[in-house]
Amino acid sequence: MSSVVIAAHDEATRIGHTLRTLLADARADEFEVVVVANGCTDGTASVARLFPGVTVLELETASKPAALNAGDAVATRFPRLYLDADVALGTADARSLLARVGAAGGGRPPFLAAAPRRVLDTTRRPLLVRAYYAINRRLPAFRGTLFGRGAIAVSAQGRRRFDVFPPVVADDLYLDSLFLPGEKQEVLTSRAVVATPRRTRDLLRRLGRVRAGNAMLRSTGRDVRPMRAGSWLTDVVLRRPWLLPAGACYAVLTVLAELAARRPAARTGWGRDHSSRWADS
Repeated sequence: MSSVVIAAHDEATRIGHTLRTLLADARADEFEVVVVANGCTDGTASVARLFPGVTVLELETASKPAALNAGDAVATRFPRLYLDADVALGTADARSLLARVGAAGGGRPPFLAAAPRRVLDTTRRPLLVRAYYAINRRLPAFRGTLFGRGAIAVSAQGRRRFDVFPPVVADDLYLDSLFLPGEKQEVLTSRAVVATPRRTRDLLRRLGRVRAGNAMLRSTGRDVRPMRAGSWLTDVVLRRPWLLPAGACYAVLTVLAELAARRPAARTGWGRDHSSRWADS
């Protein structure tokens, strides 16, 4: 038995799909699911309450760290899974992921933290979005790490590495920074489907938020995974010359995102990508 904490901000069009996918084949009382609707102006909480056994909390302020901390405060089980409200993680995928941080027979769990293999949904996306993710999905920075999936499982021992989630945007990079390579694992038998933006401007908005959030976390002095600015070229394109056109698109979009991340709004705003929420209702 495990707890699943889901922070949800205006996710009425996605939270139903996320919960249906997670609970499709779940046994009775297998998952203690806590959905924290934070700063919502839509029916996120109402949709989540349609699922029997799901605990729904509502916060007035839109804040993912506050939502994660509120969910943690009422969750009672370990191992614990932190799942983004717009990420599809199946029942079997959740089991496989949680098994890597669960203690068998009361012993020490194999790993303190684990994340699934990410599957990027680029179906019917515009050319520039597909080109960007043709490079992004091959970057070595995502191998064996916890960020970029929208799903991270931690053991009880792993959760003791920190008190509360800090007020930063890059919560997944923060969690990744808490564990040494031998303490965390990318579970290839577990897959999380991540919806990509349906418009190029929404991709730029998302990238700007991610870059601003990562820069904010690094400014705190935490020992986070360093950026390799030229990895897209040396590790991806030069080894796969047929990806050169996609690499050119990736480079341009990266520069534009970097400029967007430097704007004051990127450091204080949500930087939300609305288009990836269009698919499900």
